[in-house]
Amino acid sequence: MRLQALAAALNLPPTDLPDLPVRGVTHNADWAGPGDVFVAIRGARFDGHRFIEQVRQAGAVAVLGEGLPDGLTSPLPYLRVPDARAALADAAAALEDQPSRELRVVGVTGTDGKTTTAWLTRHLLRAAGLKTGLLSTVGYELPDGELRHFPAHFTTPEAPQVQRTLRELVTAGADAAVLEASSHALALERVRGVDWDVAVWTHLSREHLDFHGTVEGYFAEKRKLVERARHAVLNVDDPWTAQLTGLAPEETMYSAEGARADWTAHDIREGAGGLDWRVTSPLGDFQAHLPMIGRFNVANALAGMAAAAQLGATKEHLIAGLASFRGVPGRMELLPGDGAAPRVIVDFAHTPPSLEKALATLRTTTPGRLWVLIGSAGGPRDPGKRAPLGEVASRLADHAVFTEEDCRDTPLADILREMERGAQETGHENFTTIADRAEAIAWTIGQAQPGDTVLLAGKGPEDTLERADETLPWDEVAVARAALAAWAAPATP
Repeated sequence: MRLQALAAALNLPPTDLPDLPVRGVTHNADWAGPGDVFVAIRGARFDGHRFIEQVRQAGAVAVLGEGLPDGLTSPLPYLRVPDARAALADAAAALEDQPSRELRVVGVTGTDGKTTTAWLTRHLLRAAGLKTGLLSTVGYELPDGELRHFPAHFTTPEAPQVQRTLRELVTAGADAAVLEASSHALALERVRGVDWDVAVWTHLSREHLDFHGTVEGYFAEKRKLVERARHAVLNVDDPWTAQLTGLAPEETMYSAEGARADWTAHDIREGAGGLDWRVTSPLGDFQAHLPMIGRFNVANALAGMAAAAQLGATKEHLIAGLASFRGVPGRMELLPGDGAAPRVIVDFAHTPPSLEKALATLRTTTPGRLWVLIGSAGGPRDPGKRAPLGEVASRLADHAVFTEEDCRDTPLADILREMERGAQETGHENFTTIADRAEAIAWTIGQAQPGDTVLLAGKGPEDTLERADETLPWDEVAVARAALAAWAAPATP
């Protein structure tokens, strides 16, 4: 694309721009290269305009921004836009030639359940014969099913990476794509320019208030996905849904609690082999089996089925697809065992409501003691959930172990003290505090007995562990498997 064509795509007034080719767009000066347009965003800590000379030397051809600061001139053509982040997303979509318009796109948002619902929907669409890609917090997939990860500096994909991945999906022959749409992605315009066919709403609970300020502000960002989609799949069991009805041109309701809805679950049974229930739906009634732990996954399955059906999946596709689903890494992931060792499960639950759901679910299928290992993030991440996490863990588990979870620049001792306070103020002393997470996992699994369940909560599939002065590679499943191997090994005389 030429610079003049990009300006026209952004609806900017005609100017005397040089006729230069544009290779890409970025808001990070360190990523800028020859032929790029640099978007100068004014952030909380830095003003991107400070880096104009750096990107000029790197070969950038133009700058987009909301206006040059007083006294500053640009050696590159400067295109003034009303919203720099919106311009970053719109430019990225234009440079990739609007790839989402060539796909059927499902977006999934909510506090908990996004990842499982996204992976389920992707699996059901593939069962229906659609070549489907996926962008989730766990990674991204092309239709070939291989899980990939963005480079380390793209921990949270920005709009250019989202659009580039969608174009890669089109090039790979994809028919559809499923995207997790977090509140940050919606607020910071990372998924602006995506043409949404279906928006799925799981539910809302307290999270990310350090960024959004209030629950109402958090909700306002998430509702953007519903407002921008042609069809909404909404959870009747979530109180916030009442404020979402009527926003999309078309909508489908679902309920795992027996409420009146288009898709409902009845006669739910949870056993060692997974979940079974009867589905009432616009496609007819049928029996469903999902080989996953956790009654709450019935709601995720209903959401996925409703979304897949909207894109053409039949009842037969859904039945077969559910039964063959192998789960999500780090989401109620059951570690393989021989039955003689304690049952160990790795799960991403890191909010009080999600931890409560996980523990309540595991209690029903645990004949022995229920153990939970949990931490809470540091830095500016919502500190108000630390004490509630301690309370939930000590109330619902037989024994809780408090440990680290990305403490960042917050003293770990302060985080652990808050979690201990949450347990003690509600009369619980059934906890142990072990600061080092690897040591805590080894101790917890080592203490458990056959028939016990150990839930390792909070990290799930994350591949790093953040401390104040270092970021360590992390593999929760590998650490847990090593602890299980030590548990099973005969004691040395």
